[in-house]
Amino acid sequence: MNNKIALFSFISREIQRFTRVYVQSLFSPWINAVLYIFIFGYVVGSRIDSIAGIKYIAFVLPGILMMNIISASFQQTAFSLYFKRFAKYIEEYLVAPLSNFELLTGHIIGGVTRALFVGTGIYVIAILFHAASIVHPLWFFFYSVTVSIIFALVGVFIGLWADNFEQLNILTTFIIMPFTYLGGMFNSVSMLPEKIQWFMKVNPFFYFVDGLRFSMTGVQESNMIAGIGIITFCILGLGGLVWYLFKIGWRIRG
Repeated sequence: MNNKIALFSFISREIQRFTRVYVQSLFSPWINAVLYIFIFGYVVGSRIDSIAGIKYIAFVLPGILMMNIISASFQQTAFSLYFKRFAKYIEEYLVAPLSNFELLTGHIIGGVTRALFVGTGIYVIAILFHAASIVHPLWFFFYSVTVSIIFALVGVFIGLWADNFEQLNILTTFIIMPFTYLGGMFNSVSMLPEKIQWFMKVNPFFYFVDGLRFSMTGVQESNMIAGIGIITFCILGLGGLVWYLFKIGWRIRG
């Protein structure tokens, strides 16, 4: 019972962490989404008839949504864990009645919750612009949550590894943003020359974006079984890795 109370308290604190700075954690991605939707829905979209049989904004929106889900879950866990180390109060959590698994679970739930807050806000904004739809609600929930879990785990790892705030942004700058853009966010696979289509198909972000696009529009270019396999492998592999790092106290125990 004590563990349940401690875990609930930890999760509540993680959620309060991003709701207290809602302008940065929530309003900022929502405002960016408005700009993306306006530019690609009304400026660029008015000059492009359709892609894969759907309006350009409907094709692009899942990529915008997925990019923000990824960024929100990653930033929540990476910055939260790093700041605990930086401010030297990680020890308070290590001596609390929480197991390594529970500590990891609390961080992940915090990351997923922030990602869902951000994603829900963007979806509501898209509705106001008449740009949103959901064809397969269960798949929409599946991709939103599982990809959030993956990047919450990545954030935990980076939060343990980083030695300064600059290193926390390395993954966003050099991996998340470029690979999301190159993962079919703005274009269909068929729009690329055949010689380089393979690059998109070996990019895991392509399966994340395309899976969410399928759930929202019914249009799919990737192999769903391969996408689910990649997601499962990432969750199990990253989950096992960061749990082990917590267990041995890597960079959190002197």
